Amino acid sequence: MSEYPGTPGAAPGGAARRRSGEPAAAGDEQSATDPIRVLIVDDHALFRRGLEMVLADEPDIEVIGEGGDGNEAVEMARDLLPDVLLMDIRMPRRSGIEACRAIKEAVPSAKIVMLTISDEDTDLFEAIKAGASGYLLKEISIDEVPQAVRAVHGGQSLISPSMASKLITEFAALAKRSEERQQQVPAPKLTEREMEVLRLVARGLGNREIAKELFISENTVKNHVRNILEKLQLHSRMEAVVYAVREKLLEIT
Repeated sequence: MSEYPGTPGAAPGGAARRRSGEPAAAGDEQSATDPIRVLIVDDHALFRRGLEMVLADEPDIEVIGEGGDGNEAVEMARDLLPDVLLMDIRMPRRSGIEACRAIKEAVPSAKIVMLTISDEDTDLFEAIKAGASGYLLKEISIDEVPQAVRAVHGGQSLISPSMASKLITEFAALAKRSEERQQQVPAPKLTEREMEVLRLVARGLGNREIAKELFISENTVKNHVRNILEKLQLHSRMEAVVYAVREKLLEIT
């Protein structure tokens, strides 16, 4: 936390900071020139204030609100329809993971990044299963926060390097258990194109990179990813990677 600037007088939890009007309606498409709307949820007011100060200098990012616990996160997400949430895991009233599940149900388009001090394996895995698009430790530098917001908003998944190794270990364990399983439920049938997209997602490519690789539009890639997640009954690209490992679509050595 010491890497982020913080000053007394932060807004109380839940105080919305709407600096440029009300949120767009749920059905409206975001213009390419619209700023990325970010909601910050953390039970430490100074940390919230520090994040807001960092993001305030970015012309393409707008902090639309702050919350201090999981319940406020869910309520504000429903009201403000953020593009990206930066949220802690360990919070009062409702944990970040529980809030993540509720938010993904209420606002499926919202991308959630867990920004936490917890390096527990279980927190990482539960966050991914809940639909988080990123898991970053608070030790990251201030310069990385705006970059993380842009990357996740653009369809990428982010994990702190120290946590990524734990995730890869878990992937490998999943693959091994899959091999040892005597009976398996037949996997949902994906089209040939969906299989290509899934393999590229598993390699860590974002939507734009996949579009270039397959010579298709970025919107087409988004449609394929959405169809893949629906067919496999998954909630995030990270879960899709786990699936790809388990089904031997991606080899991990």
